[in-house]
Amino acid sequence: MKKGTFTTAQLTILGLMTGILLLMAYTPLGYLNIGPLAITFNVIPVAVCAIILGPVGGAVAGAVFGLTSFGQCIGIGGTSAMGATLFAIHPLLAFIQRFIPRLADGILLGYIFRFLHKRTGRLSLSSAVTGFFSAFLNTVFFMGLLILLFGNTEYVKGLIGGRNVLVFICTFVGVNAVCEMLSSTVLTAAIVSALAKAKVLPAIKVEQQ
Repeated sequence: MKKGTFTTAQLTILGLMTGILLLMAYTPLGYLNIGPLAITFNVIPVAVCAIILGPVGGAVAGAVFGLTSFGQCIGIGGTSAMGATLFAIHPLLAFIQRFIPRLADGILLGYIFRFLHKRTGRLSLSSAVTGFFSAFLNTVFFMGLLILLFGNTEYVKGLIGGRNVLVFICTFVGVNAVCEMLSSTVLTAAIVSALAKAKVLPAIKVEQQ
């Protein structure tokens, strides 16, 4: 495979993961709504794309995830109570807050997997850690931009309730973030291992060279 191009197998995986992302975004499969936040499983296809296709594949999947997340702000593929409120406050900043974390997440995951796989040579371990970071970074970036872009609004000030910002973030994401990290760690490793055993991932070693 020439550097900078995808094989047919890789493009097939990218198309499959993109399709799964869209399916999850527009059905209850992708989100479990609890209060103003939701436990999202869409970080898993993003991690898989980043592992198989590197930063470029992660960026594509992350962008799709970000667009579908923003769509929920305007009632496309479901409605996010927080997203709708942020959109009403400032549509452009709402787009940035929803889209950029997922795009950055996908790009960084590609590099994280490459680094881990190069040093450990263990696909399952590298995939599991990448899956963990998919959920962890998504939460950090999402909440970080929420505070940075909307921290001075009455809506977010009301959510914070006078607490320390770090305390607010930890308590606000709470169980949701833990569930995302656990599910992403386990399922990402399981999916990549299954694809590797099925011998549909010949490109993983190539990507590391």
